[in-house]
Amino acid sequence: MSKITAAITAVGAYVPEYVLTNEILETMVETNDEWITTRTGIKERRILKDPDKGTSYLGIKAAEDLINKSGVDPSEIDMVIMATATPDLLVASTASYVATKIGATNAFSYDLQAACSSFLYGMSTASAYIASGKYKKVLLIGADKMSSIIDYTDRATCIIFGDGGGAALFEPNEEGLGLQDEYLRSDGVGRDFLRIEGGGSLMPPTAETVANKKHFVYQDGKTVFKFAVSNMADVSERIMQRNNLSHDDVSWLVAHQANKRIIDATARRMQLDDSKVLMNIQRYGNTTSATLPLLLNDFEKRFKKGDNLIFAAFGGGFTWGSIYLKWAYNA
Repeated sequence: MSKITAAITAVGAYVPEYVLTNEILETMVETNDEWITTRTGIKERRILKDPDKGTSYLGIKAAEDLINKSGVDPSEIDMVIMATATPDLLVASTASYVATKIGATNAFSYDLQAACSSFLYGMSTASAYIASGKYKKVLLIGADKMSSIIDYTDRATCIIFGDGGGAALFEPNEEGLGLQDEYLRSDGVGRDFLRIEGGGSLMPPTAETVANKKHFVYQDGKTVFKFAVSNMADVSERIMQRNNLSHDDVSWLVAHQANKRIIDATARRMQLDDSKVLMNIQRYGNTTSATLPLLLNDFEKRFKKGDNLIFAAFGGGFTWGSIYLKWAYNA
């Protein structure tokens, strides 16, 4: 019997209608289009304006897009993993709610949180479940309503993040396609540089924590940038070396969309031509758990069966890593 690998067989995505441009941000905080673009590569981002809708809405819409495009029967999905840093509620699983709403009535489900690396870590998890032979269809969703945790008077963070959701279906493959290798890392030193202080067990919510804006994202931009540039490039180069891949062998770099300069640095270390570097940060900003599946959805029609994709991400915690995957279908 051939070895079972986990291949992506379908993708889907959703972004909200409202577009928050750099020009609009100029009226909200001291910044300008040139400053934002030169430092991040971001021109606009999507925002879920409806206060009655949370991350689950983004995940549901992305999953429904995948289901409609692929024709998969939701009742055949074995499990749903929700990669997110902004769950609807604490304690109550967002994944469980999403699974129920999309008709995945026979799936078990749970949330996975590794900040901006959540979807990448979720790929590893989904692959392991498929490779075990116990499960046939694993739906991995990456979604975040980052606007719910951003202070729009803080230009260090409000220019970066947007809202969105993406989904990928993993199924068994015996042709040698799908996930080939992974190198995932973490370092707790990152806790001091990218975090939300309030709302957890260390600092439960109070009137004082709300007044002091402790429930918004804080980021030490220079330190995070330094760690991200070196570590994302390191793991991407390492995954190539471990699998004897040259820059000619790599079809596409699927990198977390946090900052164009970080993506460019990773591509340079891999010696990749710009034409192989997927980028949509200018349209969506950093959607955290959704950046990787949004890339897959936006560029799906360019992929060919057998293409070598290198995934890379870096997130708070710190968490980071790289995955080597062979694409399994022609769109």
